Amino acid sequence: MTKSSPSARERIVAGAADMISRRGLNATSIRETAKHARAPLGSTYHYFPEGKHQLVTEAVRFTGEWTARSLRKELRAGPVAGLQAFLALWRQIVVDSDFRAGCPVLAVSIEEPAADEASAVLAAAADVFTTWESLLSDSLREHGAEPERAAQLATLIVAAVEGTVAMCRAKRSTEPLDRIAEQLRALVLDAVEG
Repeated sequence: MTKSSPSARERIVAGAADMISRRGLNATSIRETAKHARAPLGSTYHYFPEGKHQLVTEAVRFTGEWTARSLRKELRAGPVAGLQAFLALWRQIVVDSDFRAGCPVLAVSIEEPAADEASAVLAAAADVFTTWESLLSDSLREHGAEPERAAQLATLIVAAVEGTVAMCRAKRSTEPLDRIAEQLRALVLDAVEG
């Protein structure tokens, strides 16, 4: 059984996520996204009649769900496995892109969207971060961590990984991710064993 190819709409959303991860929010346009996704410009406006903010919001949600799917799968084996998968996912993105891509969710969170775009885009980013934190926190609690500590550690993991991905891009090295990996692993083990 073969995997069906993504629809034009899905290619545009994935293309927007990729462009935002490489160029940031303000340097990503509808026209360039259509070209990047190999989709006619008219289809982009057809699928996203509300314009760039609708496309960006969907790109953020796409990235969030794509990452959450991986986390859910790996967290079945426990919080350490989930942490390692989260780190590996972002490590692969920075390495495969030759340190040109980061996280589009972070990109839209730190750039100032246009006033009419800000609330939907930032709400989508906040929802994504909350989802990732919840998945990690739930796994930590299920494996013995005290609820408040689980919530705090989940926030620390997401914040550390997001910040470290930016550092990796700047330094053109995975060393920052490698450095935090062992420390986060130790914190997770202490939380579930303590």
